[in-house]
Amino acid sequence: MAAEFEKQRQDQNEALAQRENKLKELKTQLDEREKSVEQLVASRLETERKQLSTKAAQDAEGKVSAELKSLRGQLEEQQSELKKAKDGELDLLRKKREVEEAREKLDLELARQLDVERKKIADTVREQTQEAERLKLADKEEVIKGLQTQIEALRKRAEQGSMQLQGEALEVTVENDLRQLFLYDEIAEIKKGERGADVLQRVRTNIGMDCGAILWEAKRAKNWAGVWLEKLKEDQREAKAELAVLVTTCPPQGVRGIGLLDGVWVCEPAFACAIASALRQGLINTALQRTRETGRADKMAQLYDYMCGVEFRQHVEGVVESFVLLKEQLGAEQRAFARQWKEREQQLNKAIQHTAMLYGSVQGIAGRAALPEIHHLQIPGADAMALPILQPRLIGSEASA
Repeated sequence: MAAEFEKQRQDQNEALAQRENKLKELKTQLDEREKSVEQLVASRLETERKQLSTKAAQDAEGKVSAELKSLRGQLEEQQSELKKAKDGELDLLRKKREVEEAREKLDLELARQLDVERKKIADTVREQTQEAERLKLADKEEVIKGLQTQIEALRKRAEQGSMQLQGEALEVTVENDLRQLFLYDEIAEIKKGERGADVLQRVRTNIGMDCGAILWEAKRAKNWAGVWLEKLKEDQREAKAELAVLVTTCPPQGVRGIGLLDGVWVCEPAFACAIASALRQGLINTALQRTRETGRADKMAQLYDYMCGVEFRQHVEGVVESFVLLKEQLGAEQRAFARQWKEREQQLNKAIQHTAMLYGSVQGIAGRAALPEIHHLQIPGADAMALPILQPRLIGSEASA
């Protein structure tokens, strides 16, 4: 069976091979025919194409020439119309540009005219405003001048009416300060209308010993007058006072705070208490010296020379300056409280030092036995002999002055 089946398969394969060969031959034949047909078709198409081309060229030549002529005419017309349109457009653009330029010129001219008119209006308004302001200022100046005249007249009347009261106020202040500082002294006010100065101070110790007198004159004015010194010296001679002090709010040129002019002490109100303390102590020392033992005449001459000398005046000025600085420091205490206390302590030490030097100088001339000891200077003795400048009440009195 297998051999038979194999034989049949071989037969079928041979038959298939034969058929394939036949198909190949037929395909080859078909390819050859197709090529020949294509060549024939191609040759015929070429022939017909040539014929058609020749005929079409002959037919189209006439049509093309006519169409070309027509197109050329149309083209010429279109070009002519285009030229006319371009010329019209150029003319319109030129006219538009001219109109725009004219408008710009007109706007510019209007802007210039408006600017000129605006400036004219502004100048006119400014001139009117300035004129109105000038008139207002003139009115105000007239009113101010009138008020100033009235004020000046009232001020002169007030000054004339209050000058005497101001002088009396300064006199009362000096008198009250002397009464508060020197309890044992006799402070006598010279009545108004009587010949003499303002206050006469009789210097006394605590035991009632008369040590001399100081004549006080108070002047509260704007300008210094030299006749005050001559009058005060005449009053001093009539009152038989050892010293004379002129307290004034307008000291002469060259006197700062305190000074000695022609035998008269001149000081400002703030220095009155300080110079009173120094002069009073000098009178007390002089009076005590007069009561001492023999030889006191020579010592008195020395003491007088010392009190009239530069050293004594410098010590007095040192004491006064110390108290002035102390007063200024108390006024500025709110700005530098802690620092001011230290400076104030130094000034007090300086004042005590000058006082000790002053007392020591006088004691060196008179001798320890001739002068009493001062407790505040660590020398046992009477409290009444202490300098009043060391009393705390001086601060309040000086402030009130």
